[in-house]
Amino acid sequence: MKFYQDWMACIHDETMAPEYFPAVVPGNVQKDFARYMGWLADLQFATNIKKLEPYRNCYWKYETTLEYTANPGERVYFVAEGIDYEFDILLDGEKLWHQEGMYTPVELDVTEKARPGSVLAVILYPHPSAPGATPFTREEARESCKPPVTYSWDWNHFLPISGLWKPAYVETRTADYIRSCEPFYTLDVETKTADIWFETDCGAPVEYTLWDAEGNVLYTGTEGKISLTDVHLWWCNGQGEPYLYRWSAKTPGDEKTGRIGLRTVRLVKNEGTMDEPAEFPKGRYPAPITVELNGRRIFGKGSNWVNNELFFGDFTKERYEEQIVAAKEANMNLFRIWGGSGIGKDEFFELCDEHGIMVWQEFMLACNEYPNKDHYLSVLEKEATWIVKHLRRHACIVLWCGGNELFNGWSAMDDQSLPLRLLNKICYEHDRSRAFLYTSPLTGMAHGCYLFRYEDGRDVFEVLPTAHHTAYTEFGVPGMADPENLRKIIPEDELFPLRKTENWVYHHAFEAWGDERWSCPSTVEHYFGEVNSIEEYCEKTDWMQSAGYQAIFEESRRQWPYCSMALNWCYNEPWICAANNSLIAYPNKPKPAYYAVKNALRSSIPTARIPRFDWKSGDLFTAQLWYVNDAPETVNDTVKVSVILGEEEFEMFTWETGNVAERTNKVGPSVNLHLPKVKNTDKLVLKLTSAHTGRSNEYTLRYYYKEPPKRTLQLNV
Repeated sequence: MKFYQDWMACIHDETMAPEYFPAVVPGNVQKDFARYMGWLADLQFATNIKKLEPYRNCYWKYETTLEYTANPGERVYFVAEGIDYEFDILLDGEKLWHQEGMYTPVELDVTEKARPGSVLAVILYPHPSAPGATPFTREEARESCKPPVTYSWDWNHFLPISGLWKPAYVETRTADYIRSCEPFYTLDVETKTADIWFETDCGAPVEYTLWDAEGNVLYTGTEGKISLTDVHLWWCNGQGEPYLYRWSAKTPGDEKTGRIGLRTVRLVKNEGTMDEPAEFPKGRYPAPITVELNGRRIFGKGSNWVNNELFFGDFTKERYEEQIVAAKEANMNLFRIWGGSGIGKDEFFELCDEHGIMVWQEFMLACNEYPNKDHYLSVLEKEATWIVKHLRRHACIVLWCGGNELFNGWSAMDDQSLPLRLLNKICYEHDRSRAFLYTSPLTGMAHGCYLFRYEDGRDVFEVLPTAHHTAYTEFGVPGMADPENLRKIIPEDELFPLRKTENWVYHHAFEAWGDERWSCPSTVEHYFGEVNSIEEYCEKTDWMQSAGYQAIFEESRRQWPYCSMALNWCYNEPWICAANNSLIAYPNKPKPAYYAVKNALRSSIPTARIPRFDWKSGDLFTAQLWYVNDAPETVNDTVKVSVILGEEEFEMFTWETGNVAERTNKVGPSVNLHLPKVKNTDKLVLKLTSAHTGRSNEYTLRYYYKEPPKRTLQLNV
């Protein structure tokens, strides 16, 4: 039985009397302290989170007076599923445990030492900071396994956190307690039959039961070995049902339960890459990055997931589910779990299993040169081993990755770096059926760009058709938060006109990555001239972000099968950013760009390759038609093409697509129209009307009415 405790916390300083305040577990002590100090209600406003900076090097203490009951013969354990980051555990003043690492759980047998009324304490050390690192930057995290995002990023401020971020409790255990139970399986070549077995650590006989998704019992027995016929496979979103079997392992005094999805998964070479490079001697060709699920090559379409709360203890099943369901409804099938934000809670992976969202899981390395030092390597080995062994049961995880941008100039790592060799070894030893990548990006893959309009004057419509990559694993288009959210973080007298004040900078409207990013005022001015309110400014950036993401996602899909993946940067955010590249604003507000991406990722749609975003009357407007189809069946369509300017619609062409085979694209005709002069509109809408419900597509572009030149009357005298 589990006994959850009431906790208090304080700044731990042996030279002064402790000042205790209530602590929430799971949670983070910095949030508890902010609540105690009266800062929590407006912690996101302006630069208020800076109030916590003076406390970054504190020792903190959690304390509880144990309350539990134990029957004769039961053992008593203190269990902490995750403590961030380095800590001691004391019982009645005696030190029982020291650990560095926030992912490996703690299970301490305290049967002989504890009693109801004993005082248990957890002492948290100051946040790790690498020697010589630039203060208040991610460099401080380069010798630890702590997620570097808490040391600031281009959408996240500096806020190292700590605490009992996962559940902690006293647990009494009988002799037939099941210490661990994990199902494994093999599928035959035809993926029609499966052999399932359980590996269990228990001192007593265990009864196993397996149910199908409909609740029918398929097996009950103590052997725990099952031969299953007529297997239902687990599929990702858009390719089939994410079918899950349910299991239990039970003794008279304990029970463990779970679900299992049966599938095969590989990373395979992208079509056309084996000829690159062409010259001799041959070097590295582009890294395999096509997901092959159950023998079927899949276009990976989705986003980069980042921590959805500043305080990791606040991760909840409810928030996970809202955002995972939103990704499913947006026709996504893959999340890249960016290494900078670490590893999520169990509920995240359970929900991805359930909703068919594949997971690219990175370890907690990002944009740093992680060292070949024994201490760091020992902590990394312990943490990574637990992560792999704990998460490998999930069908959703399709690959492991060392971390983010480690083979770049600012990280300077390579495939001889010991941390990456170690991670490869751990994944091979404990989960070799899944792929391992050293980092993202690798040869052939691309990160960036993160703008609508490039410094050379080209926009995303112009640039992407010239790109040639196997996977776009990061790309972004910035947009503002909505005015309602902006008023929660920016003082009213600073809202408009936009200017580079401390509050705007702190919430990443300026100096996030370059002087005027992510708010991009010069880009707004270039396309729209002077704007008159914060509402209008947000509307213009929403327009560009929506159009830009639609252009990038659709172009990457047109490049299949050489390109097999498109993941924008990023999906969500952990607090209210004034501007960034996310699709979901904090806490869970889909931006207009989310809906543009949702439409761009539908399985079967007509698309148009458009040369640029902005057009004026008199221009010859052109578009190359395509039909993209990543569905597992052939489609056929009739597409009517027209341009709308104001109240006028100009019909251009009707395209009979013929058959478009499953998971293929088809190139259609080009269409052209000399744009007429139409007043009172700034929008050009290209409309592709499908004969099938739910497949029509359209593009909203910038249109300029061009006044005719003034004529001078000449008199003959």
